[in-house]
Amino acid sequence: MSARPPAVAGRFYPTDLTERRGGGDSVIPIPVLSASEAAAWDAAARTQYRVPSRVLMETAGRAAVQVLMAQMPAVRSDGRGVLVVAGAGNNGGDGWVMARALHAAGIPVWVAALDPKTDDAIDNRALARLGGVRELGREESWPQVGVAVDALLGTGAAGPVKGEVLALAERLAACGAPVIAVDGPTGLDLTSGEAHGPIRASLTVTFGAPRRGHLLAREWCGKIIVVDIGFPPPTSDAAWPILVTDAWAAARLPRLAPQMHKGDRGRVCVIGGAEGMSGAALHAARAALAAGAGLVKLVAARDTIAAAQASLPDLLTVESALGEQLEAGVVEALEWADALVLGPGLGREPRDVREQFLRHVLAQRAVPTVLDADALHLFRADVPTGSRAIVCTPHLGEFRALAGDALADEAANDRWSAAARAATKLKCTVLLKGVPTVIADLRGPEHVVASGNPGLATGGSGDLLAGFIGAFLARSTPAAEAAALGAHALGRAAELGAKQWTARSLRPADVLAALPDVWRRWRDVKPFGPPVLEQLEAPEAA
Repeated sequence: MSARPPAVAGRFYPTDLTERRGGGDSVIPIPVLSASEAAAWDAAARTQYRVPSRVLMETAGRAAVQVLMAQMPAVRSDGRGVLVVAGAGNNGGDGWVMARALHAAGIPVWVAALDPKTDDAIDNRALARLGGVRELGREESWPQVGVAVDALLGTGAAGPVKGEVLALAERLAACGAPVIAVDGPTGLDLTSGEAHGPIRASLTVTFGAPRRGHLLAREWCGKIIVVDIGFPPPTSDAAWPILVTDAWAAARLPRLAPQMHKGDRGRVCVIGGAEGMSGAALHAARAALAAGAGLVKLVAARDTIAAAQASLPDLLTVESALGEQLEAGVVEALEWADALVLGPGLGREPRDVREQFLRHVLAQRAVPTVLDADALHLFRADVPTGSRAIVCTPHLGEFRALAGDALADEAANDRWSAAARAATKLKCTVLLKGVPTVIADLRGPEHVVASGNPGLATGGSGDLLAGFIGAFLARSTPAAEAAALGAHALGRAAELGAKQWTARSLRPADVLAALPDVWRRWRDVKPFGPPVLEQLEAPEAA
């Protein structure tokens, strides 16, 4: 059992403990932790809350066995059994608990282990030996098993693996069986995501909450399952990032009422689509409609307006030169809108003209605004924005232009800190795209979106995201929540779309085609059932 955060059901309790979803059930967010945060809460669990470490270890090991049996049911019938490779610390102690539980259930199990060095691990090895669990000698050959368990190192491990641990890890990596990692694969830094190898897990079981490294290095972790082992809650002032889950999103998705008319569902104005760049603005407009906006108006250059009128009769349109002066129709559109999406296909040249256009737009009535694509290169912290809520949606290259070299360099090592500092610097909500996507606001916890796949690494995906966020802002969803909702909806739609079209072939139209299935799933989110709190499927890399 390595360092773990004590939270009831493994979940973070924010200041407002009364978050509710449809039907009145509580939705308690799940945190994302660094290794040091996990270690601090592990210590608090034992000292402040007096949760015995043996209880945590026993619960962790048995929860991991439950996951193993559910995810790899052939273990029950193929007779090949399980090999547990256990380290000298508490992670190895978890492995000894797993071996005891498997042996008691009649599953063939062998343990290859280092001599334990913690009291709990020593005691659990003694219990396993007493129960008849088979232990393999250092030089003894390993059986051909159906599943192997990596219980060598836990959350706190950092740097390259060395010595006896490395020797066991290399044997484990070469054994040919699918690997289940306890806490994380050996060699993966669970704070930084730096992977030293040699183990790639098919499945990772972690306790209470995912670690940052899990989300930064998904290709090393396989499917990630978070299980509850009964931690008490952290203190109310903990400012841990929140993992965006389907239950969290379903609780915040704007509802549709029977008496609604199109104006009630929100008016979104998309501004961009300069000559030769029609596609981005059209993607954003389509996405806003697909995310539930009642009316969408497109402000764009003549060619884009012609394309919209030919292919999207749902849209209202206003032609604009996107120049230094706002046309009367543009001013009217800005007054009409409940939210703006500014930037898709806007263009950056001539720069002085585009900068002046952006300033004039942001000087109009203050409604929530998404700044995307070219607008991110034109926006600066000194641009007057009034009282409007702003959501900036940069990828790392745009983040450098928006927030500066220092924060962009920091983002390469710590996305969470860089996003938070950029939000403070720019006085807005910052959605930093990537793996994972991090949303930082001026107040409240950061949100982390881990859904999606490489199919989104294609032109147009960001335009869809901007349109989704705009639709949610138009329904008065708070900026950070609108950004998190949009990113998670995009990721989930990409996952569903890839099942039909594959990640390699996925296009923006395919993502939009899968979006209705996301709404259907969020309409009736079911819990996974104890001990599982959350599951993150391995991203499709094909």
